[in-house]
Amino acid sequence: MTPSAPEQPDLFGAGQETASTTALPEGWLYRDDFIAPAEEAELLSTIGAMTLHEARYKAWTAKRRVAHFGTAYDFDTNRLLPSEDLPAWLWPLRGKAAAWVGLPPEDFASALVAEYGPGTALGWHRDVPDFEVVVGVSLGSACRMRMRRYPAVAPKKSGVLSVDLRPRSAYVLRGPARWDWQHSIAPTPALRWSITFRTRRIASTRRTSERPAARPG
Repeated sequence: MTPSAPEQPDLFGAGQETASTTALPEGWLYRDDFIAPAEEAELLSTIGAMTLHEARYKAWTAKRRVAHFGTAYDFDTNRLLPSEDLPAWLWPLRGKAAAWVGLPPEDFASALVAEYGPGTALGWHRDVPDFEVVVGVSLGSACRMRMRRYPAVAPKKSGVLSVDLRPRSAYVLRGPARWDWQHSIAPTPALRWSITFRTRRIASTRRTSERPAARPG
């Protein structure tokens, strides 16, 4: 990982897995080389043949292009919508993600494929409250994920943590990292794709004070 400020130490070593540290929140995991270059090439070949659509949030159209599987989300009504089932080409990656976090693969019933053109950013948000565990896989090029505590009260740059998501790496958001922090993606330096798997949240465990996120991660 590349620190967000000169005084911050390097928190990640290449090729290693890191859980919570003194700087990053509990429930955050990161792994370099989560998939092999051949796996990445196969995934990108499949995504390249897909039809992606501009992501929409109410009246706003994002620069990202996406494809939803399992579920989609209606930001006008803040409700999950049914979507096409996860295709077979995503099953091996989903299985690897599920094994990493110790959950059954079928728990990850939702997947999002997203394309970030050069210069595309993703604003501050938490994922919508209908989901619980989030696993993201980065493809194509690196990007910088930023994290800050939620809710953000008079946010300052000194309170923002940054991690570099390298190609073929993966991260996990669960527990405090999922609910007590927001994240964003800085403008991407080059064309990048991500595949994000999410588990559904059990309704009885939701916090009554939670508000829908501005947009999905």
